[in-house]
Amino acid sequence: MRPITASDLMNPGVLTVREDMTVRELAGFLMEHEISGAPVADAQDRLVGVVSLVDIAALASGEGPRTGEEGSSFFGPDWDDGLDEEDVEELQLDHDGLRVADIMNPRIYSVREDATVAEIASLMLKGHIHRVLVTREDRAVGIITTSDLLGLLVGED
Repeated sequence: MRPITASDLMNPGVLTVREDMTVRELAGFLMEHEISGAPVADAQDRLVGVVSLVDIAALASGEGPRTGEEGSSFFGPDWDDGLDEEDVEELQLDHDGLRVADIMNPRIYSVREDATVAEIASLMLKGHIHRVLVTREDRAVGIITTSDLLGLLVGED
């Protein structure tokens, strides 16, 4: 019997944003698609980071861009941070020339399509994360969440 891999579990509907988008365009994109974060791609569609509504809110509140270990909540448990469209509309997003590349977190947690369930779970446990991108040649082809792994455990699709 073949082991279950990332390609078996992943949701292939992962949306990415471009690093050269303005922060205002990013907020609009996230609201339009009803998502609270996204992987960031460069002009060649290679992954270069992640960004979330929490990053936008931190910037708008004057905290400035969040980087490194304390950076974007995209992978962590507070990715669904409760910000809604009204909250985002109230944010001051008129930072001249500020782009996604300026506020994104360059740290990316990812696995290849052939990663086993054990490898995926191990990465999530070690990184204290709830989402992992599935990549092929530095491009996002899917996403796996802890809910996907739990569904597998209890036999739900």
